[in-house]
Amino acid sequence: MARRFRGEYTFKVDAKGRVSIPALFRRVLEAGDPSWTEGLRPELVIVYGDHRRKFLEVYTIEAIEEVSDQIEQMQRGSPERRMLERLINGQSHPTEVDGDGRLVLPQKLREKIGLEGEAFFIASGDTFQIWKPETFEAENAAFMESFEEDYPEDFDPLTLLPGKPKTVH
Repeated sequence: MARRFRGEYTFKVDAKGRVSIPALFRRVLEAGDPSWTEGLRPELVIVYGDHRRKFLEVYTIEAIEEVSDQIEQMQRGSPERRMLERLINGQSHPTEVDGDGRLVLPQKLREKIGLEGEAFFIASGDTFQIWKPETFEAENAAFMESFEEDYPEDFDPLTLLPGKPKTVH
């Protein structure tokens, strides 16, 4: 089973857009890059998307290839496929981890999400997101509030998971 990103972190962003990647995230990036070997820099893809997206989503090479394979299965020329090709393939930035374990975020990407002094990283399974900390706090509070309105106070979110299939003996 592939390794997953886990956890949340806040790191400083310098004037050149360099930001440290959490060490555990770097291990997942390495595991998710089929070309990576010791001594090489793991590659990744940052998807920034359109104006609605308030964060950067970082994909391992394996994860972005899985999404690209799914897009390729869609009807060629369909509006849905063209939209996903633009959002995932076009509005993305292929890059690599630098020799010091950092990402260099281009100014265009920093400006898009209003990133200045600090970056907030949050795991999302086979991807992770980079947010301006204040934007994440506001978006997350609104999301949790709307979620909590739909469920009782003692609701256990784990009940949303699909059950394990029963084996027949």
